[in-house]
Amino acid sequence: MYAFLLSTAVIFAAELGDKSQLMAMTFAARYRARDVLLGITAATALVHLASVGIGYAIGDVFADAQGAIQVVAGIAFLAFAAWTLRGDELTDDEAAKARNSRGMALLAVGTAFFLAELGDKTMLATITLATQEGWFGTWVGSTLGMVAADALAIGAGALLGRKLPERTIKIGAALLFLAFGVVMVVSGVRAL
Repeated sequence: MYAFLLSTAVIFAAELGDKSQLMAMTFAARYRARDVLLGITAATALVHLASVGIGYAIGDVFADAQGAIQVVAGIAFLAFAAWTLRGDELTDDEAAKARNSRGMALLAVGTAFFLAELGDKTMLATITLATQEGWFGTWVGSTLGMVAADALAIGAGALLGRKLPERTIKIGAALLFLAFGVVMVVSGVRAL
């Protein structure tokens, strides 16, 4: 349960202000919100399943070095905080693809999100979490966290009809990453 709750919170924070939220808003302007959420959920579940597999394998192979892994993971989370402040932007090409995609909404959204999430900070954060926590809770929690953040973007975009205060979102998400990073580094140093 701890892995589920932690992963949900961390990935939700990581997704705030991410280009995936911009993609979700763009797709929601073209397709039904339900279809966009289903496509996001399917793509996220697949990417995060691979992520927890990688993280679980790393954590298992290096079981005797958990203190060092915690320090490295904490440093990674500090880097994620900086990455979040720097921000992601949806390029004109990516926005055009989202607007002009043809065919089934689920396939278009799912494929776009799958490709966009490969190597993204949410994938890397999920790998990092899975080195320490149970794979199933991390997988379900990270998937839920991402889908919830993207659903929030779709809903807020539809309700407000204008851009969310991006600077505030970035700072809040970065502070959460910073806090998680500091806690992980301190915990890792104590374990060493």
